[in-house]
Amino acid sequence: MSAHGTPRCAQPAPLSVAEASVRSAEPDDEPGGRQVTVARNALRKWEKVRAFALGLPGAAEEFPWSESVAKVNGKVFVFLGVADGSYPLGVTCKLRDETAHGHALASPGAEPAGYGLGKSGWVRIPLEEQGAPPAELLCDWVEESYRTIAPKRLIAELDAR
Repeated sequence: MSAHGTPRCAQPAPLSVAEASVRSAEPDDEPGGRQVTVARNALRKWEKVRAFALGLPGAAEEFPWSESVAKVNGKVFVFLGVADGSYPLGVTCKLRDETAHGHALASPGAEPAGYGLGKSGWVRIPLEEQGAPPAELLCDWVEESYRTIAPKRLIAELDAR
């Protein structure tokens, strides 16, 4: 449960064709295996975060710029990127709480989001870095981003869960 009493990181939604191709393209017997393990762990985290985001009241997935985003009331609350292997897996969310924002930026490879979004508190957190945050923490950050963007009636619905 999150600080607000909502369940964290639900079971992943079914994989899209692109996600399934990434998963099947990963060799099981790669020497050393560390990089493959990191990629698999990152994909599992990504799947959990995506499922959590899409399970929030009024959330919908769209694909502007060929990237997955979760929106509420027509506004993006988390950028999920792509899971087809063309870019490193990561999530970008809006964190107004200074402690959460600082914690997210302290994650390996994290940085203020591009295109000027970083000035408004958006942070990109890569999932493939060694020491990347666990899925549960990422879900907490996604929920904070959702609460920043969502209308009060949907936040009340979330709190009633």
